Amino acid sequence: MYSSLFDAVFADSFLSPVRTVYVVSDSQLEEIKRSQREEELENIKTSRKRLEESYQARVKVLDDREHELQEDIKSLAPAKKEKE
Repeated sequence: MYSSLFDAVFADSFLSPVRTVYVVSDSQLEEIKRSQREEELENIKTSRKRLEESYQARVKVLDDREHELQEDIKSLAPAKKEKE
C-alpha cells in the first residue's frame, strides 16, 4: 500500500500537536469550577447592565423623536375655524 506525501509528513511525531495534561486535586478542581462560575456570573451582570443602558438610551431617542413628530403634526394641522 502506498502512502501519500501528506501522510508521510504528518506521521512524524515532531509535527504532532503537543498535549499538556494537568493533574489537580478534587478540591482544586472545585475551586477552578467555582471561580469560572463566578467569572461567568460577573460577565452576565456586566452584559445585563450594558444592555439595560443601551435600551434606556434607545427609548430616550425614540421618545424625543416621537415628541418632535407630534409637535410637527400640530404645527402642520390646519387651524380650526371658529363658527360665528
